[in-house]
Parts: sequence; C-alpha cells; structure tokens
Amino acid sequence: MVDMTTTAAEVRASRWSPGRVLGSLFVQQTLFLAAALGLWEFLGAYVVDTFWSSRPSLIGERLWFLAKRGDLTWHMSATLTEAGLGLALGSVIGVSLGLLMARYTRAARVTEPLFMGLYSLPRVALAPLFILWFGIGLQAKVMMSFSMVVFVFVLNVLEGVRALDRDPIDLMKTMGASNRYIVRRVLLPAVLTWIIASFRISVGLALIGALVGELIGSSRGLGWYIERSAGQLDTTGVFTGIIVLVAIAMVANNIVALVSNRLTRWRA
Repeated sequence: MVDMTTTAAEVRASRWSPGRVLGSLFVQQTLFLAAALGLWEFLGAYVVDTFWSSRPSLIGERLWFLAKRGDLTWHMSATLTEAGLGLALGSVIGVSLGLLMARYTRAARVTEPLFMGLYSLPRVALAPLFILWFGIGLQAKVMMSFSMVVFVFVLNVLEGVRALDRDPIDLMKTMGASNRYIVRRVLLPAVLTWIIASFRISVGLALIGALVGELIGSSRGLGWYIERSAGQLDTTGVFTGIIVLVAIAMVANNIVALVSNRLTRWRA
C-alpha cells in the first residue's frame, strides 16, 4: 500500500525545492531588481559622485520622508488622477471613433490621413495651447493625457476591425441582425485583444501627458516635484520622482495584464 501522507509531503517538499524556487519567474525578477539596486548603491557610494546619480538608500530615505509628511500621496494622487482620467476618456472616445470609422469606410478613408498626421504630431507642441484653453488646472493635464492616447485606440481598433473575416458579419446581416447586435456580439469581442494592447501602450503615454502638463504649469504632481528638484539641483529628488513613476507604470501594466488574462481566458 502506498503511504499517501509521505507522498503528499514529498510533493509539498518538491514544490519548495531550491531549484524550483530559483526557477520561479517572480523570484528571478526580484533577484535581478535586487542586483541592479545593489550595483547602483555600490557605484553611487564608491565610484560615481552622488550629485550625478544619487543612491537607492538616499532615495529610500527621501520616499520615507515624503510619505511621513503626506507629500508623496499628495503628488501621486494628482498625477494618477490626471493620467487616469485622460486614459479613460481617450479609451472611450478612441474605441467609439475606431468603430465608427470601421463602419463608415468612405469617411474613414477621407479622415485617416488627418488622424495619422495628428497621431504623428509631437503632442508636446499642443501643451501651450491646452494651458491657454484650459488654464493650469486639472483639465489641461487631462486633455494632454487624452491627446496622447486617443489616437492609439482609434487606429488599433480600426486595424482590428479591418483584419476581421467579413463573411460572418455579412451572414448575420442577411439574417436580419442589427448593427448594434453585430457590434456587441462580433466586433467588440473580436477587437478585444487590440483594445487591451492599446491600454498597455497607453498607460505610459497617459503618464507622459500628465507629466508634460505638470512641467509646463502646475503646483503639484510628480512632474512638478521632478522639475522643482531639478531646479534645486536635487538629484535625489529627481530620481525619487522617476522611481515612483516607474513603480506606478509597472503596477498599472500588471493590472492590465491580469485583466487581459481574465477577459481572454475564453480563447484558450
């Protein structure tokens, strides 16, 4: 007779074996990050002047100081609000415009060169106009983030619809299906992967838009803090703002990846 207790224990032990733990992707990523921070700390302490590169230990102290004062939450909430609202607005309008352009192909051909031109335009050039139109408050930063992401959604959704097989759609039309039904049951599920890809691209772009708006005119936010630190030759402050932005982008991309896995699980 097989000893089930021993077998179960052996299975549990095998799961936590050193080779298996070290082979975990999360562990490897953590070790890589720790090694990179350790190398940075060593170089900042013994090779490069901290005026140019700062050190992770100094950045950690600054983060703790800002967190205790409440400044970290204050600046993060401003940047996250601006980028989040711009991303949400850009995704809704971008997906809607992409579907409309896919539906009215003649209008799409007429307007697509303009969309491509606006998409290729460095949106930093629009920042002074947004400041003039909307002031230095929340609206200008939201519109800056919106302008960074909306064309990504429009063009990706449009290409996703164009890549579809038209035969099932034509068949549904001959069976009397309404356009709304086709959009809800066929087009949106089919372009879902394109929309998710747009979100992954647009997370960073939305943050860039918020930061550009803060750099041009603001009194709070991570972009404002980075600019203020640079003006005071505070390298640690600059790197602190950058590290927080990197952390936000990593978390946001992981959230998008988790949502993507849930929404596309049915394809497996």
